[in-house]
Amino acid sequence: MISAGLDVGSRTIALVLLGGGVTDSAVIDTGVNPLERCRQLLADKGYQQLVVTGYGRYLVASALAGEVVSEIRAYAIGARHLYPDCHTVIDIGGQDSKVISLSEGGAVRKFEMNDRCAAGTGRFLEVMADTFEVAIDGLGGLALGASRVVQINSLCTVFAESEVVSLISRGEEVAAIALALHQVVATRVAAIARRIGFKERVVFAGGAAQNRCLERLLSDRLGVEVAVPLKPQLVGALGAALLARQGRKTI
Repeated sequence: MISAGLDVGSRTIALVLLGGGVTDSAVIDTGVNPLERCRQLLADKGYQQLVVTGYGRYLVASALAGEVVSEIRAYAIGARHLYPDCHTVIDIGGQDSKVISLSEGGAVRKFEMNDRCAAGTGRFLEVMADTFEVAIDGLGGLALGASRVVQINSLCTVFAESEVVSLISRGEEVAAIALALHQVVATRVAAIARRIGFKERVVFAGGAAQNRCLERLLSDRLGVEVAVPLKPQLVGALGAALLARQGRKTI
């Protein structure tokens, strides 16, 4: 039997298919019609069970006869599958960031989300990458090349962007500004982790986990080594696919 897991995020859609193991996976942009993107991803896949998580889970699941699961549970299950000793999951998504604390048995013990402010999310860095006129994939590398440290005082995306423009106009090193922006995100997420009482092992998942600067800063601020899966964008979809393989209601 083939089980399918979809993670329909605000910026990307991730797919994982499970047979005996992972038989297929993909990550594509969400675009303006996520349901059609999901139909294209699943075309001719021959799956028997489907579970959907993420920002657009209700839209997609109802149209494609799938079950839904919260991102919290999907990421917890996916991370624990990859790292059996995982006790904390950090996910920095396009529109929110979340920290999930797991019990010894892998159940969700506690979680906290930042979904009301762009600071601490991938969208914050996307906006700033546009300001620098660099690709989002290159922003972390730019920040790691900084030769000094500067301070960004505002946590609001609008005011922070204005502050960045001001620093650029004063001739400040662009890499140093980029590093300061990463520090804003890492500081916000680390504060959430401390509030819920994080415990090792800490797994950093989601698209932002591909950013080596964020990985390094989170490790520094938490004082522990942060583990990043080989394909961090697939963790939520993997958790959904594992639940689909169990073949039970997951709402």
